[in-house]
Amino acid sequence: MFQRRARVVIAILVVITLTFAILDLRGGKGPFATFRSVVGTALGGVERAGATIFSPVLGIGSWWGTWGDQREAIAALQAENSALRGLVRRAAEDRARADALDALLNVAGAGRYRIVPAEVIAVAPEQEFSWTVTIDIGTQDGIERDMSVINGDGLVGRVAAVHRTSSTVVLIVDPSVSVGARIAGSEEVGILSGTGDVNSLEFQMLNPLADVKQGEALVTFGSKNGKPYAPGIPIGEVTSVRGTAGQLTRVAAIAPFADLTALTIVGVVVRPPRTDPRDSVLPARPETAPSPTPSPTSSTAVPTLSPATPVPSPEAS
Repeated sequence: MFQRRARVVIAILVVITLTFAILDLRGGKGPFATFRSVVGTALGGVERAGATIFSPVLGIGSWWGTWGDQREAIAALQAENSALRGLVRRAAEDRARADALDALLNVAGAGRYRIVPAEVIAVAPEQEFSWTVTIDIGTQDGIERDMSVINGDGLVGRVAAVHRTSSTVVLIVDPSVSVGARIAGSEEVGILSGTGDVNSLEFQMLNPLADVKQGEALVTFGSKNGKPYAPGIPIGEVTSVRGTAGQLTRVAAIAPFADLTALTIVGVVVRPPRTDPRDSVLPARPETAPSPTPSPTSSTAVPTLSPATPVPSPEAS
């Protein structure tokens, strides 16, 4: 009896459930539509509030993992950037060394000097000299004392001391240095002396009547067997002259061609040329435009002399 009632109740409930489900599916206007709407709205608000409250906490794990990846990426980029800066710096240094060596070979070729290239590895005074540098070649490279040292701009100095793998070079600006020099384009000779000033040398002319002009270049006069100075090496340019022609002492200030504060690649002249290269080692200078010839009608025109007009002799002037 009880089982029959239970089956009847279950059958009735199933029929009622199916009836409500069918009615609810028809256009969403069943008896449960309002209930579902209210419950959905309530649960949606709770869900949004929970997301607002718990999303920062739930996102900490993701943020921490992302931050770790970012730190690794930043460290990798910094290392790569440092490596690239090193490559750029080394490339610039290599270009500068290549340019210095190329200029040195041009000077050696123009003067027919046989040289051994070297690199300056130290700058320090030694013994009685105050202006010296150390280069990385020595007796094992055929270097001897009192050989000329040049770079791509001209004379740097001479070898003062030689060791097996290094040599000491005294620079031309050292006060103890004296060099026989000649004005390019003329036969005027004199003694060039160091002043201790890296930007200035002094040239005392042997001929007090010599006509020396600002901008003229000096080259080495040359020594016996090319020691300590081979002939024809560019030295510097006249910047000023003290004294007038005829005085017992006339001294010209000379600005050296070589930048002695930035020496990198130099060359030791192990064999001078067979003949004096004269001025062929000097770089070509731009030609100055000739001054315009004044017209005969200008105020500076030179009057012409008639055949009857006597020309004064030099003695008369």
